[in-house]
Amino acid sequence: MDPNATTLQSRLLNCLETIMELERDIERLELGHVLLAEFNQLRSFMERIDQVTVEEEDVRRIEAATSNFLDELRVPLGLTREGGGKDRPMQ
Repeated sequence: MDPNATTLQSRLLNCLETIMELERDIERLELGHVLLAEFNQLRSFMERIDQVTVEEEDVRRIEAATSNFLDELRVPLGLTREGGGKDRPMQ
């Protein structure tokens, strides 16, 4: 496989894994149940990620969308940006 394609797939997988790590936290939110089906679709997609062809522009757009999604969840999930940009629970 093309090294560039592998890198793009890795970046895409990183975005998806980041979102999946929040599944339990999102379930606690008032409308979190609405997203549960979406998590199942993400899991299914992640299993087939090696069959997906993506371009740099696609990955950049997904990375931006992931960042925006995390920013939108920051307050409802009680996260802050402290210590070099790492998300940590508020104390």
